[in-house]
Amino acid sequence: MDAPPADPVTPGTPSGRSVLTDRSVRSYLVAASVSTLGSFLQATALAKQVYDVTGSALALGLLGLAEFLPAALLVPITGSVADRFDRRRVAAIGLAGEAACSAALAAYAWSEPSSSLPLFLLAFLFGSFRAFVSPAIRSLPPLVGPAGSLPRVVALGSVTWQTGMIVGPATSGFLYDAGAALPYLAAMTLSVVAAAALSVVRLTRNQQRTPADQRPSLQHAMEGLRMVRRNRVLLGAIALDLFAVLFGGAYALLPAIADERLGVGNIGYGWLRAAPGVGGVIITLILAVRPVRRAVGRVLLGVVTVFGLATIAFGLTTSYLVAFVSLIVLAGADAVSVFIRATIVPLATPDAMRGRVSAVENVFIGASNELGAFESGVAAHLVGVAPAVVLGGVLTCGIVGVWWLRFPELRDIDRFSDLERPDAAPYGES
Repeated sequence: MDAPPADPVTPGTPSGRSVLTDRSVRSYLVAASVSTLGSFLQATALAKQVYDVTGSALALGLLGLAEFLPAALLVPITGSVADRFDRRRVAAIGLAGEAACSAALAAYAWSEPSSSLPLFLLAFLFGSFRAFVSPAIRSLPPLVGPAGSLPRVVALGSVTWQTGMIVGPATSGFLYDAGAALPYLAAMTLSVVAAAALSVVRLTRNQQRTPADQRPSLQHAMEGLRMVRRNRVLLGAIALDLFAVLFGGAYALLPAIADERLGVGNIGYGWLRAAPGVGGVIITLILAVRPVRRAVGRVLLGVVTVFGLATIAFGLTTSYLVAFVSLIVLAGADAVSVFIRATIVPLATPDAMRGRVSAVENVFIGASNELGAFESGVAAHLVGVAPAVVLGGVLTCGIVGVWWLRFPELRDIDRFSDLERPDAAPYGES
């Protein structure tokens, strides 16, 4: 028997206090925050260890490729699983798998590794579990919290994500300096805590599940891709993030930049990696109190332009202070972009399709981050670290110009409420 229809997701502006008094919202935010913290903590240590073992910027790019491939290869089933089964349970099982991978990384780090191959293999396995966790967790916010709370929940979720970007890398730098295995042990513990927190989340709206007789398949998964392709708002918002971060992502090269251009060690590298979180937290705290309400599409394109300009500044400097500030600025701009996109996507997607659309979005995000890391590593290998970063920033600004002309449906969104059209075709659908 099919689940009853979910309540409509109506954008509203309930107070931050009323949202946080909801136990399920708090539990969801705890799960999201500690999972994100562990992920950033481990990613920082893993990139540094790969660079320490290989001394190669290209190896950092290959690490990004290893982290991206699972999301792309598993997309035929990850979104379908999130739509067919309880998303809380799917995420909890995936987090348990992530904890096992972190434990294996800790064991290998204790052996004083001289080969990077096991690190790549474990990164691939971790990414496989993450491919199931991401669409399941990303599809939960519309189903928890009071009616009209989605923008607040998204904003608070962004705060937890940005906080993880600060605390995770900064802590990882100290832990890695004390012992290479310690960051992985911390990440393992945090994954377990996140899984436990999800177990107490209660849904305020029923999840519209895929019928039990509809097995996960490529055709089923492709429905999510087809929805993204024909809905101009979804396509424009998701693809903008893909290309902007694909070209403008300098994070992957931070171990090489810290060593070659800025001349800092493990702790300095950890704080440099944490710098984006500083800007992100500042902006997301503001968004939690005063979300973007008007000219949503134009604000999105504007902040992506700022992201590109800050990336250019980061690539040109040899000053640690300027580099730190540039990362704060570009991350603050990215935080606004993340907030807008994270609100647009669920509002423009029926609940029964959210798992599959989130899986597609997860591939795009993985492509922008991990595949972007691969692109950055290859570019740095060919033209040098600084030119690769500057070129990426220039291309990001160019992408904004193309999107301004090619996606007027996205550019001209004024309010989030414009996206909700009950009993009608999704906004922007061609």
